[in-house]
Amino acid sequence: MIFRKICASIVLFVFSLTAHAAIDGRLLQALAGDDPDARITAVNSIAAMGNEEAVEVLTALKNEQLFARGVAVYLVDGEQAKDLSTGKMQKLPDDAEAITINNRLRAALDSALSGLRLFSADKNTRLVAATALEKEATPEQLPLLNKAYLKENDSEIKSRLQMLIATANLQASDPVVRKAAIKALLDSPNPNLKPVLQKMLAQNPDGSYNEADASIRLEAANTLNAIDGRLARMEFVGNLFYGVSLGSVLLLAALGLAITFGLMGIINMAHGELLMIGAYTTYVCQMLFRKFMPGAVDAYLLLALPAAFLVSAAVGILLERTVIRWLYGRPLETLLCTWGISLILMQAVRSIFGAQNVEVANPSWMSGGITVLGSLVLSYNRIIIIFFALFVVLVVWLILNRTRLGLFVRAVTQNRRMADCVGVATGKIDMLTFGLGSGIAGLGGVALSQLGNVGPDLGQNYIVDSFMVVVLGGVGQLAGTVIAAFGLGEVNKFLEPVAGAVMAKIVILVFIIIFIQRRPQGLFALKGRSVE
Repeated sequence: MIFRKICASIVLFVFSLTAHAAIDGRLLQALAGDDPDARITAVNSIAAMGNEEAVEVLTALKNEQLFARGVAVYLVDGEQAKDLSTGKMQKLPDDAEAITINNRLRAALDSALSGLRLFSADKNTRLVAATALEKEATPEQLPLLNKAYLKENDSEIKSRLQMLIATANLQASDPVVRKAAIKALLDSPNPNLKPVLQKMLAQNPDGSYNEADASIRLEAANTLNAIDGRLARMEFVGNLFYGVSLGSVLLLAALGLAITFGLMGIINMAHGELLMIGAYTTYVCQMLFRKFMPGAVDAYLLLALPAAFLVSAAVGILLERTVIRWLYGRPLETLLCTWGISLILMQAVRSIFGAQNVEVANPSWMSGGITVLGSLVLSYNRIIIIFFALFVVLVVWLILNRTRLGLFVRAVTQNRRMADCVGVATGKIDMLTFGLGSGIAGLGGVALSQLGNVGPDLGQNYIVDSFMVVVLGGVGQLAGTVIAAFGLGEVNKFLEPVAGAVMAKIVILVFIIIFIQRRPQGLFALKGRSVE
């Protein structure tokens, strides 16, 4: 028994010695030296060790916690200092000098510390680290990357590390290594490789090429063409997805307006503020969950959806009963009055919540995304909002076509006098219809809160787009609203990269004006006696 304890003590003693001597003293001295290149080489060499001691030393160097006295290097921790060569804690010598760093060394430290995360036990951390290194893989990081590649078990991360090693080898002095690296990058979706490959193909003023080997230039041209083609496909798919996403947002914003303006003929300039009220209701629900049920904060949307609908619908019904119903048949007065109401609502929100934007955080189950085509990320929150918009459209269609309320709404829309004559309470139907449109705007506000910050001016960004969607789709036509929303979203996203965001809006507006001149009823014509 005593013999075992002695053996164990010896093993622990030897282990402690090796642990303290994990970093070569010459590397530590190089860190304290005056040669910038030697210091960066030492940083990369320490990072290549890929252990906790390397992280500790490099982090301390970045935080300027390292001091040197002669050949000894100390890591200051509070009032104590650790001699990195022996591991002993002691008081920092009075004549020890701080090891300072410049911007170049700080950049090297950031890169090295980012690379050290490749050895994390957490897969996501390693994946994020590998993705971050795609922007700046250098030959100095090769020892670190090779060690991480040999240690990695996950196939996705291993594939990324293989690409990183090939990227770093693009600057190798051996032509065979450079050529092999270019071939290995043929399937890479990394756009950061283009400048490196283009530099290889560029000519000097004297007519010579930067890359002297013609066979390597040929491989570089092939890889560059492959990357360009892959990026073009990614851009197309990305524009397609974000166009659908923008279309779903426009659909949610315009759906309520399609009811109040399309079916009732009310030019409601306060519709954007009903979106804003829905978004602020979501914010309040989130704060209530954080305060009273912090463990279930991810479920706050379950309360926010009905709450936003009811609050916005209540505000809409209040507006209709107190103001708008007295202005039926007078569109100009309605427009001016609702515009004034929108200003009042914005000021009321500023008085309650402040003029600054508030943050509505996505639930954890809406964070992240799906990676397709190598590096194109389709975020979960946008995917969920697309399906949510389609679900809301289905519910609205069912209400309008499969319920008694929908029957009355269609009857009042098509022939108000006849509906009144057969006993339909048109005033009540107007109130409920306006409330329904306002409530749907509140649901749109919930969706918008998941895509960005919430502020008093949120609704102003969507009111013009909402009217364009309703007018283009055909006043009072649900199908037309859906097609117009997704169509405008796609056209906008494909025009933006070419013409810019502002010019894309102008082009769309001009197109709608010309289209309405040719076809005033929009994509789908409204059927009914009111049209006649």
